Amino acid sequence: MKKNKKHVSRLDVKNGVINMSHGSGGLAMAQLIDELFVRHFDNKLLSQSNDQAIFTTPSGKIAMSVDGHVVSPLFFPGGDIGSLSVHGTINDVAMSGAKPLYLTAAFILEEGYPLADLEKIVISMAKAANDAEVSIVTGDTKVVEKGKGDGVFITTTGVGIVPDGIDIRGNRAQAGDAIIVNGTMGDHGVVIMSSRANLEFETTLESDSAALHTLVADMVNIAPEIHCLRDPTRGGLATTLNELALQSNVGMKLYESEIPIKTGVLSSCELLGLDPLYVANEGKLVCICAKKDANKLLNVMKAHPLGKDAAIIGEVIEDDNNFVQMKTKFGGTRIVDWLTGEQLPRIC
Repeated sequence: MKKNKKHVSRLDVKNGVINMSHGSGGLAMAQLIDELFVRHFDNKLLSQSNDQAIFTTPSGKIAMSVDGHVVSPLFFPGGDIGSLSVHGTINDVAMSGAKPLYLTAAFILEEGYPLADLEKIVISMAKAANDAEVSIVTGDTKVVEKGKGDGVFITTTGVGIVPDGIDIRGNRAQAGDAIIVNGTMGDHGVVIMSSRANLEFETTLESDSAALHTLVADMVNIAPEIHCLRDPTRGGLATTLNELALQSNVGMKLYESEIPIKTGVLSSCELLGLDPLYVANEGKLVCICAKKDANKLLNVMKAHPLGKDAAIIGEVIEDDNNFVQMKTKFGGTRIVDWLTGEQLPRIC
C-alpha cells in the first residue's frame, strides 16, 4: 500500500462508490489507499510505503498462514468481514502456539460498492488488529467489474513467532489424551444463517468471532506440552476432530452431554435440519493434551474471558480406522463422520 500525496480533492467516503479507476494504479487508486486504508491501518512499517514490509523477527520459529474471506453477508451480529479477516488469520497462526505479530491484507473490491461501507469494514479491521496488538503492514487492492464480485473479498496473511520448546502439531494426538474446547459450538454458523434473507429466524445470538492468541498464550504457559490445537471453523467440531484423528492415526471418543452448545444454536439447527457439530465457529479452539494436563488447562481456560465455557468433551483412543465416535445422551454410540458436501457456503 503505497502513499501518493498528489491528490487534488478529498475522497468522498460518505457518498462515493468504488469505480474501476480505484484499481487502475493511478491517482484514484493512490487516493483510495492513502485516505482510507493507510489512514486507518497506519503504523511504522506500513508508512514505509514500499511493496513489502521489512522487519526484524524475535528468536524462535516463524509461523505463517493465509486465509481468504468471502462471508455473506458482509455485516452480521457480532462482527463483519473486516474483523473476521483479522481474527481468522490470527487464530490460524496462534494454533501453533505462536505469538502473532504482523498481517497483510489484500482486497478485491467490486465496482459500485459504497465507500462508506468499505470504510466501516476497514475501521473494523483496524480495531480488531489494534485490540490484538497486531499490525497490518502491507497489502494490495484490486477492483473487478460490477457483477464479477460480491462487494468485498479480503485475503489476510499472518506471521508469528513460535517460542522455543513449543511443538504443537496435528499429528501429535496420542491414545489417552483429553479433548478440550474453550466454549460453545456453532455460534458463528448459526448467526450467518440467521442473517441471510432466505433463512431468517429469531435469535439473539452473536458470532463468536474473536482472536484467541492471548488464550493460547495462557494455555501454553501453564502446559507447554500441549499436543494439538485447531480452530474448528468450516466443517465445525466434527470435521476438525476427523482431521486430527487421521493426521495422528488415532480415534476420538466424545461425550455428547459434555459438549457445550447454546440452546439457541440447538433449536436453530433443529429447525434447519443441521447437526451443530458441523456448524462453523470463529472464536473457538480444540485442544488435545496429555490427561495429566487436562484439569490445569481447563482451569486456566475458564479464567480467560474467551474460555469461560471451556469443557473436557472426550478422549483420544486407539483406532486404526481413525473413527470419531460419540456416546449420546441416551447412552448409545454413533459415528461422527466427515462432513459430506457443504451445509452452508460463504460462512467465513
